[in-house]
Order: sequence, then structure tokens, then C-alpha cells
Amino acid sequence: MIEDTVKREPRYVGFWKRLAASIIDIVILLAIIAPIEIAIFGRAYPALAMEGKTLAVDIWVQLILPLAAAILLWRYRSATPGLMLMSAKIVDAATLAPASLGRLAARAVVLLVMWITVILLVGVLWIAFDKRKQGWHDKLSGTVVVYDEND
Repeated sequence: MIEDTVKREPRYVGFWKRLAASIIDIVILLAIIAPIEIAIFGRAYPALAMEGKTLAVDIWVQLILPLAAAILLWRYRSATPGLMLMSAKIVDAATLAPASLGRLAARAVVLLVMWITVILLVGVLWIAFDKRKQGWHDKLSGTVVVYDEND
């Protein structure tokens, strides 16, 4: 018996869907981060932040914890809530299997560096022009974002 195995090209998620997913994720993060910051610093938080008096807490609450949460969501759900709503997931670019923790951590670090160095815009806009819809963070970490065919 000859088995037909047709290898189908995955459907890559484009720029606009990924932007929408990012906006959803940012709104969710703000809904979590703002109450934490206000609980710690009170209503004076904006003024204290402008004076640089909240930096240590801000680094943890606005950077480290969200980054750790993103990596965990990518690892155990293959997506953030925004990507899940788009029926998309992050996978290994070579195998299309779930990405390893190492690849996902590299993806997070590259995103962070792109954000800090203000090249995020160019690196993310690359998604719109790349044939596999990969941003620089995807290319450097060996990941792609594809539609979840199980949804």
C-alpha cells in the first residue's frame, strides 16, 4: 500500500494579525500591571515614576515578569492570549514542531534588545515583506508564527 503524504506549506500569520494580537496582549498586560503599580505606589505612581523613584519595581513588574510570562505561555500554549485569539501559534521554523525553551528564550531576548535599541519597528515591519512572515526576532531564534490548524 502506497501512502500519500503530501507535505503542505504552513499558513504563516501576517503582519496585521500579529499586530492585532500584540495589541490584545498589551491591553491584557496593562490591565494587570496598572493595578499592581497603583497598589504598591498609590495614586502618586505617575509622579513618582517621572522622578525615577519606581524604577526597581517597574523593571520587575513591567519587564521581567511579563517576559517570563510570555516565555511560559509560548512554551506551554505555543502562543500568547492575543495569538490564541487569532488561532495562531509559535513553532520551530525548521520542523514546525513546538519551539524549544532555548529558541523561545532567544526570541524573547531578541525582542527585548530590539525594543531597547529602538530597531523594533524595522524588525517587526520585516514581517510584512518576508515570504514566511518572519520578523527579525523570528529569524534569529528560528521560529515562525503559523495558523493553528487544530482550531
